Amino acid sequence: MIWNSYHAFLLLIPLIIILIWNFINKNKKTPSLQFSYLSKIKTVGKTWRSRFSFLPLLLKTIAIVFAIVALARPQKMSTKIKKNVEGIDIVIALDVSDSMLIEDMKPENRLEASKKTIKEFVERRLSDRVGLVVFSGESYTRVPLTLDYPLFQKSLREVQTTRNIKMGTAIGVALANAVGRLKDSTAKSRVVIFLTDGENNSGTIDPETALEIAKGYGVKVYSIGMGKDGQAQLPIYVEGPGGKKIKRYRPMHSKVNEELLSRMANQTGGKYYRATTSNALDAVFEDINDLEKTKIEVNKYTRYDEMFMRFLQIALILYIFSSLLGRSILRRSP
Repeated sequence: MIWNSYHAFLLLIPLIIILIWNFINKNKKTPSLQFSYLSKIKTVGKTWRSRFSFLPLLLKTIAIVFAIVALARPQKMSTKIKKNVEGIDIVIALDVSDSMLIEDMKPENRLEASKKTIKEFVERRLSDRVGLVVFSGESYTRVPLTLDYPLFQKSLREVQTTRNIKMGTAIGVALANAVGRLKDSTAKSRVVIFLTDGENNSGTIDPETALEIAKGYGVKVYSIGMGKDGQAQLPIYVEGPGGKKIKRYRPMHSKVNEELLSRMANQTGGKYYRATTSNALDAVFEDINDLEKTKIEVNKYTRYDEMFMRFLQIALILYIFSSLLGRSILRRSP
């Protein structure tokens, strides 16, 4: 409840002054009779009429208070907010080749760093559909475009490098697969976030063809080169005594094709990033989040319902009732 005219409450000040003045001078205004002998009179108790003689004045005072409240125009405010949300469609293409296990990014390796950052990125989505494509020498869709974020997160947690698909890095196939998930989208903004730490060395679709497909469908590509170039140590597990797994390291050469990833981004209106640390990867997704924001149009409607009539009615009823009491059963004389 709100009040349209707070100044009306200033009328309470003279009302309070009058009540205090009446209380101080009540003995002067009360009629009296003089008796020479009071012993018998003191034994007479008060009647119910004398006990409730104050009631008419109290009811009139309350009535005046309600009338002042009515003058302040109490109002009930109800606000309706209408949101028009224009979401975007995002497919994340994640490299799951063996090189993503290189332990040069926190919390564990390149793959786990990517999963952690993607998880946090998706948690910020409001009404954007997200999908997940994974690839190494081949590519497959792990999560189609969906608004079911818990489903997406569950599937993302289970992502790992696998021997079930062909080894290698099929950038062209992965990009074509991701674009294929977006080609029928009606969203005004369609985006592929492409993460890889290698060069294209596998697949039946070359990157140039996939790039032309992306441009044809108006899909924007944000490409991310993962990890540092050069010699690296790839963790492998061998079976030791008693069947226990022992972690070993095998040297390998890691190199990102920055020229290709830059071209994929630049020709589709996206942006290329290089992330050699987990902090840098977080910053990349922060930047993408700022560039690809959900458009939300908010219309706010406020309605005010007048409530003064209710208080005025109560004031009128109380005042009439107090007048009737004062002129009938609680009438004072002389």
